[in-house]
Amino acid sequence: MQKDQITNPPGPETGETEEQLFDLLIPPGVPRKLIMDITQKFDVEVVTRKERLYFANMEGDERELLAFRGKQEVVEEVQEYLFAELKKYIEE
Repeated sequence: MQKDQITNPPGPETGETEEQLFDLLIPPGVPRKLIMDITQKFDVEVVTRKERLYFANMEGDERELLAFRGKQEVVEEVQEYLFAELKKYIEE
């Protein structure tokens, strides 16, 4: 990132709008190899998100979950790829 972008981020006054990013939560148990594979194949980053869980003995427990963050169309591609790869992994 250039220094002038840090001190003067793009905004309405410059005519630029910040593109909205989307998160795809990574289900617990996804192999690390698959997570790394996705970050290398797609323009996404891995981030942490706090989410409240409401199942089993976790009534409202807050946990930090991993998520892929990127542009909507890229995240949708990641979702399709992730589910296809998980299906292959489970069938092995």
